[in-house]
Amino acid sequence: MEKRVTLNNRVLPYLLLAPQLAVTLVFFIWPAAQALYQSLLRQDPFGLKTTFVGFANFEKLFTDPLYLSSLQLTLLFSLFVTVLSMGAALVLAIMADRVVKGAQGYKTLIIWPYAVAPAVAGALWWLMFNPTVGVLAYVLRGVGYDWNHYINGTDAFILVVIAAAWKQISYNFLFFLAGLQSIPRALVEAAAIDGAGPVRRFWTIIFPLLSPTSFFLLVVNVTYAFFDTFGVIHATTTGGPGQSTTILVYKVFADGFLALDLGSSAAQSVLLMLIVVALTVVQFRFVERRVHY
Repeated sequence: MEKRVTLNNRVLPYLLLAPQLAVTLVFFIWPAAQALYQSLLRQDPFGLKTTFVGFANFEKLFTDPLYLSSLQLTLLFSLFVTVLSMGAALVLAIMADRVVKGAQGYKTLIIWPYAVAPAVAGALWWLMFNPTVGVLAYVLRGVGYDWNHYINGTDAFILVVIAAAWKQISYNFLFFLAGLQSIPRALVEAAAIDGAGPVRRFWTIIFPLLSPTSFFLLVVNVTYAFFDTFGVIHATTTGGPGQSTTILVYKVFADGFLALDLGSSAAQSVLLMLIVVALTVVQFRFVERRVHY
């Protein structure tokens, strides 16, 4: 016999929801409203005078070549970080799913980088690629490539992509490994009995069954690349050289806290939020159609 628990107190549900609603209001709704209001204003660098300018800050951004270049750079950065982190995580998850001896230690070592803060991850890779004392920079010089991310924009971009992707591999690995372990072994074994090779089994059985996990990670990784990579860039290149690594989230910081252009910075934050929301909607609208649940 099924027993149902009912609460006669009508106030209790609202009391239980109140802490979460308060956190959402204080840390999400209120800052977003402040940014939207600030984007309609223009302040002098000393904060002594504020002028209402409407959508002038947004109009200025759409005609600013530096902002448009930063937008293009952000899209490329997001693409490379997402593909690299998800691809590497999938390969590692497949390997971990097959390992028998020492599997637990192998998985633990891969998961560890997820506990590293983005700024620390950036500092680690900056040290390894340091043109003076970096181990990887020394290896690259040994094969004939003079690595220097201080003066070479391409090197700096590669550095932040590697650092940001490495930080996210552990997160993707956890979900891919869980997805692989949830696939019935009988399906894979039946395909093997029918003569399907490892590659054919992966593309026809394993990968389609991983599509829900892959779609979820796609949304998460795009959002991560747009928002959570500020610490990586600030610890490695600080947006340079020549703004070659100034993605949108870092440009919001640079224009607002360094250049003290609060109106433009707020307008950029609003546009950044709209861009991420639009990309998420596109992913759910078109990419999810190919997902097999």
